[in-house]
Amino acid sequence: MKSTAKDYRHIQFCDDRSQVNIDQLQTLFKLAAFWAKERCSEDLEIAVANSNPVVTVWDGQEMIGFARATSDGIYRATIWDVVIHPDYQGGGLGRKLVQTVLSHPLMCRVERVYLMTTHQQKFYERIGFEYNASTTMVLYNQPLESLPIPEHHLEQAESAVSYSG
Repeated sequence: MKSTAKDYRHIQFCDDRSQVNIDQLQTLFKLAAFWAKERCSEDLEIAVANSNPVVTVWDGQEMIGFARATSDGIYRATIWDVVIHPDYQGGGLGRKLVQTVLSHPLMCRVERVYLMTTHQQKFYERIGFEYNASTTMVLYNQPLESLPIPEHHLEQAESAVSYSG
């Protein structure tokens, strides 16, 4: 009987963010990441540059996986944009990708690691993540002039302006 398991021994993981191929990342997002299909290359370059660690997964010259994180190195970190090419899903590469991010020196001592997911809760629970409804809040970016400013902040700002003249 022939085994149907895929052989991934040749797959390489890389934590050098300078090796990220933005064009291949866009293609990967379009194929496998509904939340990131429309991201432009300029914005992806900024996101990658401001993330550490960044881990890519390679089959030869083809980038087939990606994940990035932001971390203070001790208290809090967040994992972002975990994606594996659809042809490679189901063989343990996503798990290894997340574990590679978590074992990075900026991540391995962090007290709490957060991530957001829409449909993959069960996948992340198998890796050790827990559902947490008590700490999630979001602020959607909006023009500063549309944000409410508490009255005491307005008074402080007005008095600061009068001293600057």
